[in-house]
Amino acid sequence: MATHAARPRQRMRFDQHLPVDHRLNAVYRIGAGLIGAFLVAFGVLGLVNHIGFFNTGGATAAGLNTNGALSVLSICIGAILLAGMVIGGNVASTLNMVLGVLFLLNGFLFLGLLDTPHNFLAFKIQNVLFSFVVGLLLMTFGMYGRVGSALPRDNPYWRYRHPDAEQAAPPDQDQVR
Repeated sequence: MATHAARPRQRMRFDQHLPVDHRLNAVYRIGAGLIGAFLVAFGVLGLVNHIGFFNTGGATAAGLNTNGALSVLSICIGAILLAGMVIGGNVASTLNMVLGVLFLLNGFLFLGLLDTPHNFLAFKIQNVLFSFVVGLLLMTFGMYGRVGSALPRDNPYWRYRHPDAEQAAPPDQDQVR
């Protein structure tokens, strides 16, 4: 039986709880920037080879199989990540989490489409593994400081999950003096 009155919980808005100049901002920005720059370079290398747009042959760029559609898609996603790096803050964090999940889902999708005629982005197993690694990295960069069992009490995400703890917490030593 609950000993406290239930109050309605409001939805947490991830874009308002960390200040723009928060120390984790560098993690979000550097993560988005490095992966975005690699994706743009990969896409440009793929387009320079003049591969057919939906060609499923064995053309490679930077060790990954590619075609024109994958090259253009890589440039677009890389540009979005670079824009997230420039904007920084919570936008970069949320963008990293969302794109990380999409990369993981893309890896699972094309793992099932390997060696089928429906593999329109010409994925090979190295592309699938790359998609998994990039997805996990982006999710890690995006979730850094937002989730975990040992978040500090001053973290806004910890405070949101423990709204009653602020009232019950002992006063700081600075306030006692």
